[in-house]
Amino acid sequence: MRTENQIKSKINELTLQKKSLVTRLEAARPDSTVHDSLTAQLLRLEDMISMLEWVMNDPSGSYHM
Repeated sequence: MRTENQIKSKINELTLQKKSLVTRLEAARPDSTVHDSLTAQLLRLEDMISMLEWVMNDPSGSYHM
């Protein structure tokens, strides 16, 4: 089990990777295979960040009503 600080650190790391990837994506030609690959990597990074953010947020409400 990861600590809260470890999860926050990983989110920050992935966010920096995302910024770098966006910069590379903007420089790539839209019709190139590099662009497609970078787009796929960006989607994967966004999914990873979303999952970690989901883990960080306490559930609201009740599962059983």
